[in-house]
Amino acid sequence: MPHERPRLSLVLAVLAVELVGAAGAVFTAQGLASWYGTLQRPALAPPNWVFGPVWTTLFALMGVAVWLVWRRLDSPRTERRARVALAVFAVHFLANLGWSAAFFGLRSVDFGLAVILVLLALIALTIRTFDWVDRRAALLLVPYLLWTAFAAYLNYRFWVLN
Repeated sequence: MPHERPRLSLVLAVLAVELVGAAGAVFTAQGLASWYGTLQRPALAPPNWVFGPVWTTLFALMGVAVWLVWRRLDSPRTERRARVALAVFAVHFLANLGWSAAFFGLRSVDFGLAVILVLLALIALTIRTFDWVDRRAALLLVPYLLWTAFAAYLNYRFWVLN
């Protein structure tokens, strides 16, 4: 489908990543309402309204990256690598959702810190496996890696302060 209807498949890939990514907002909303406001915030913590637009943009970039890799499933030369890359992406995405569940859902700064460190490693692995298939897909994930590294720093500072 990605080659037969490229625009439609691109939109579907982006929407799928946005929808799955939005699932973490369930945990975030629970924690924001009753717990997050009670924590001592790190000095560099941006205002809460920043996170929605940033994550929406990052999920859109991820969706485009997934689409670029998905398109390579049709090629005998890259099919195996593309399958591996998409599987790694799926595992990494579970860890992404797991951070929201740990930090906000369980209200655990400690567990959140452990999960985000694993997530950083999985993002790096996803970038590497995407690079084996399509360098552009890998590069689209770099802003996500940088933002998650910043989030890991914030998570660490929350841990220190609370």
